[in-house]
Amino acid sequence: MAQPITFGKRVRWSYSEIDEVMPLPNLIEIQQSSYQWFLKEGLREIFNDISPIQDFTGNLILEFVDYHIEPGSKYSVEECKERDMTYSSPLKVIVRLINKETGEVKEQEVFMGDFPLMTENGTFIINGSERVIVSQLVRSPGVYYSKEIDKSGRPLFSGTVIPNRGAWLEMETDANGVMHVRIDRARKLPITVLVRALGYGTTSEILQLLGEEEKVFHTLEKDNTESEEEGLLEIYKRLRPGEPPTVESARSLLNTLFFDYKRYDLANVGRYKFNKKLRIRPRITNRRAGEDIINPLTGNIIVKVNEKITRQKADEIESCGINEIKILSDEGKTLKVIGNDFKRDGDTIQERDEKHVVKEDIIAAINYLVNLSHGIGFTDDIDHLGNRRLRSVGELLQNQFRIGLARMERVVKERMTIQDVDVITPQVLINIRPVVASVKEFFGSSQLSQFMDQTNPLAELTHKRRLSALGPGGLSRERAGFDVRDVHHSHYGRMCPIETPEGPNIGLIGSLSTFARINEYGFIETPYRKVDTERGVVTNEIVYLTADEEDEYYVAQANARLEL
Repeated sequence: MAQPITFGKRVRWSYSEIDEVMPLPNLIEIQQSSYQWFLKEGLREIFNDISPIQDFTGNLILEFVDYHIEPGSKYSVEECKERDMTYSSPLKVIVRLINKETGEVKEQEVFMGDFPLMTENGTFIINGSERVIVSQLVRSPGVYYSKEIDKSGRPLFSGTVIPNRGAWLEMETDANGVMHVRIDRARKLPITVLVRALGYGTTSEILQLLGEEEKVFHTLEKDNTESEEEGLLEIYKRLRPGEPPTVESARSLLNTLFFDYKRYDLANVGRYKFNKKLRIRPRITNRRAGEDIINPLTGNIIVKVNEKITRQKADEIESCGINEIKILSDEGKTLKVIGNDFKRDGDTIQERDEKHVVKEDIIAAINYLVNLSHGIGFTDDIDHLGNRRLRSVGELLQNQFRIGLARMERVVKERMTIQDVDVITPQVLINIRPVVASVKEFFGSSQLSQFMDQTNPLAELTHKRRLSALGPGGLSRERAGFDVRDVHHSHYGRMCPIETPEGPNIGLIGSLSTFARINEYGFIETPYRKVDTERGVVTNEIVYLTADEEDEYYVAQANARLEL
């Protein structure tokens, strides 16, 4: 039935059979909200990460206390276009210098360069030309497992631990059932060497931890080390060949590689993906218990041995903070399932929130790999939009700003040692050139900073909503295969399956769907109407789902008959 719909000041008649349930969203919100996040939170995160800067003696400490971008620009948007100027505003930072010896504290407001401002249309004016920062579609940090079939037809499983920033950890199983690990693309070594280095030094400790598994025995046969110290030295020899190995330097190298948040960063999204993948619940649901599972807080039995674990029971097990349980495989073999997700502090149980990997993450990831060959756990589809996320303008700017600040940090440390301690001030220590240069370089020459397509208003809007898999940290068009470019079922309601260029960029550049939005982790969400299953009625309640959340539900067609 025809009905009037208001668009701004105009009233139009809709002859659609499917009613409009929600209004059209703000189509450039993807640009605006991301930039606002950067100004309010993104900048603060970087300053908190880098602060405090200490000299090599630990005597002088430089802290970034607060910052603000001065409101308004010297020139308006139109004046900037006419004069070939950049539409920007000064970034001022309050910096505190503490001298530990004398106890003297100096505080100054330091100018950190002019920062480009976003216009109300979601664009930037750089040297008089209007530019758009295209959102980048990248692989999300997390743990991913894949399956290959070898020549004899046996499945071989492998896993990769991918951080936002830092060393990769690649695990694989060979045809003989030996599990290997590669740290930061170095030569591979038996996975038990890494387990020993993490503090499980003896063979009996490893068997108790990972279970008396055939693969574990095969791996131990190939392992020449017998203690934690030997494990650390073996890893050091592989990563730093030619340098004399000592236990202390090996331990410090391992800590720097994985457990130092300045070198290894999972970001919030990485921690979310780790906890989601390595939690116990999905792996134990609908399995039979291999032992009585007891609530450690009350002492009550949750599930008896050989009893099937329902979704509700699995939730209960998880909420008690149990990270290790035994279940029965399809062949009736008792297997150990280890999770990483919860840490107990007295009687309170909470999710992990560390920004770097912890020992429990690595052990849970190895356990997941061991259990995959018994059909417990799931392999991942890397082209699924649940495993790919968007880096919008705010995050891209944050990464670039972090590079500039890291360069500045080195300069500050050098100046701290050279300058006279009595006359030193924050202004003297800080050299803003690296920061200004990195921001300028990003806006001026990054692959994702593009001249706005001004053919017509629709072309402008499309450009601001474009998604690119190319650019720094992304794919290159020469190396991208067919699978990455192809239309995927998870694109439904999130990415347009039609609008993509012809030629070498096909499938690597796409467009965001009209009603899609980006969540706090950068995953694309799409709206669905909830179905009241008891009454069999489609309600007007709208729920936004990411691609991996959607996989847990049945989705009916939009044109299914509605019994109103």
